[in-house]
Amino acid sequence: MKKIALLLLSVTFLASCVSKKDYIELENRYQKSQDLLNSTTVKLNSCLTDKAGLEARANSLEERLADLKKTNEDLIQSSKDLTMLTAQGASNLEKSLESLKEKDLKISRLQDAISKKDSVTLALVTSLKREVGINDPDIEISVEKGVVYISIADKLLFKSGSYEISARANEILAKVATVIKGKPNFEAMVEGHTDDVPYKNGLLLDNWDLSVKRATAVVRALQSQGIDPGRLVAAGRGEYVPLVPNDTAENRATNRRTRILVLPKIDQFYEMIEEEMKTLSEEEKK
Repeated sequence: MKKIALLLLSVTFLASCVSKKDYIELENRYQKSQDLLNSTTVKLNSCLTDKAGLEARANSLEERLADLKKTNEDLIQSSKDLTMLTAQGASNLEKSLESLKEKDLKISRLQDAISKKDSVTLALVTSLKREVGINDPDIEISVEKGVVYISIADKLLFKSGSYEISARANEILAKVATVIKGKPNFEAMVEGHTDDVPYKNGLLLDNWDLSVKRATAVVRALQSQGIDPGRLVAAGRGEYVPLVPNDTAENRATNRRTRILVLPKIDQFYEMIEEEMKTLSEEEKK
């Protein structure tokens, strides 16, 4: 007990000898060290999680490889055990195994081509979000099944019942056009959407006409920014594909929108796959 009392007395004495400024500085250094430790701990936990995921994937691949090897060994063993198997039959079995191997390689090449397309799509989305500005609640950029969607509220593009592009719209569409021009392997389809309030201007027949005119107006705006018109498609959906029921003013405003679909050219996508197949054939000849 005497030793503990002496130790406490010494600590108290030393603490009283430290100036308030030094104490605050030490306290700040301690806090920074603690923050650094916490940050490092978070990063370590993230790395450990990633490591566990990679190890699990590696184990799964090793198991699959082992299964394939076992299957191959079983087939070879079965061919040896079948004493009545003719030489032609054995040759056919070998060809079948080679065919399976070739198909597996082709599937792998196809997956590589799809991965390349997905990588380009991801780069496209990143460019659009950076150029257009994803923080604007009236502009939404998303990806669904490999297609990039840019949805723009009509209040940014047109006045009520009009299909003339606004100054603000030209600014937005110029940014969109800049990104699309940099992706020559992609096409852009513009969809016009309205609410269900009947069109009464008299210049057009109905909302379907209005949606088409708005789509063509956006297409022309994109073309004026230097996009090849052969890469542009205009489509009107009228009131027939609403996002929400047209039962309130807010919902009707949500349904009045223009969507720009940026999608890969199908023919060029298949050309990419054919190129992969050609590379495979050349490698097999070596």
